[in-house]
Amino acid sequence: MSGATSDLLDRARRAAQQAALHAADVDHHARFPAESLDALRRERLLGVHVSVPLGGEGASLKDLSAICGVLAQSCATTGMIYAMHQIQVGCMVRHAHTPAFDAYLTELVERQRLIASATSEAGIGGDTRRSGCAVEVDGARFRLEKNASVISYGAQTDDILVTARRHPEAVPSDQVLALVKDADVKLEATGGWDTLGMRGTCSLGFKLRAEAPRDQILPEPFADISAQTMVPYSHILWASVWLGIATDAVRRARMTVRNEARKKPGTIPPSASRLAELTLQLHLMRAALRDGIEEYERRMDDPDALASLSFAVRMNNLKLAASEAVVAITSRALLIAGIAGYRNDSELSLGRHLRDAHSASIMISNDRLYATNATLLLAVRED
Repeated sequence: MSGATSDLLDRARRAAQQAALHAADVDHHARFPAESLDALRRERLLGVHVSVPLGGEGASLKDLSAICGVLAQSCATTGMIYAMHQIQVGCMVRHAHTPAFDAYLTELVERQRLIASATSEAGIGGDTRRSGCAVEVDGARFRLEKNASVISYGAQTDDILVTARRHPEAVPSDQVLALVKDADVKLEATGGWDTLGMRGTCSLGFKLRAEAPRDQILPEPFADISAQTMVPYSHILWASVWLGIATDAVRRARMTVRNEARKKPGTIPPSASRLAELTLQLHLMRAALRDGIEEYERRMDDPDALASLSFAVRMNNLKLAASEAVVAITSRALLIAGIAGYRNDSELSLGRHLRDAHSASIMISNDRLYATNATLLLAVRED
């Protein structure tokens, strides 16, 4: 989890302490972690990725990764909401260099606004690179209606970044990304959210209707924003959350082994060997994430490199590897923790960790990514 400045990590740990107090209740009642958001705002963590001239702290992607991991060790829902928010911030920081967006990012820092994403759509599903809805421009304003199959924490967010076709005659892949603020948008919930894990993200479906100033449409095509920022940020920050889940699962397994060792001083518990294997898996997961961040940072100012097939495969592989590793690590931690990990009323309980871990393969289906990579690898050149 290293990489962030000590000040950022200290603030993240304080927010995580508050998140931990309410994580079980958030999970049990499938409610939004309002206390966690309050803590993130108190620590001024929502705007850290914004540049210093606009009032932010210029925190790097590596910094954001570390913060996500710290939060997820206490509450995976909180870590995931923070990750999703920063993905949206990253899209604007890297692709929206206009007076209107400069003013918005300054406001985001000052007021610690929370941003959600509306990329999925009924009838299209999770394919973010196609839209059915379209922006309709009328003078200096635009209108937009979207039947979004999922908007995580949509009822609690301040603002939303929405994908849509550039105009009503545009093909589904000719998309823009538009910012709609709370005053611009009306949301009508179309479903509930009673799930196995990540219960506090409150990822309901919504019918979204918005009217906003035209200058709230990001100037760059969404195809570029997606390839250069949204997809790599998503895979890196989601993997950071999953690493946080795995890290805390291993911590609980380690506590189990140490408790066993104290009962029989001078002997090595049988579960110690399993813990050694588990620690290796965790280190490999952490190394894969670190390598992914470093590779992105090497390419981040080279649009052609970010658009390459080899880089797409690399980012997809990071998501695939991390989403599978978190389930494997958490499951093996449960074997070590035994009945204490199996019980929901134990301080070593791993039920929430395991349920949250299983969301990883569903967030952008692993089957879809394997199929995408299979196609890309037919054309990719090693680089």
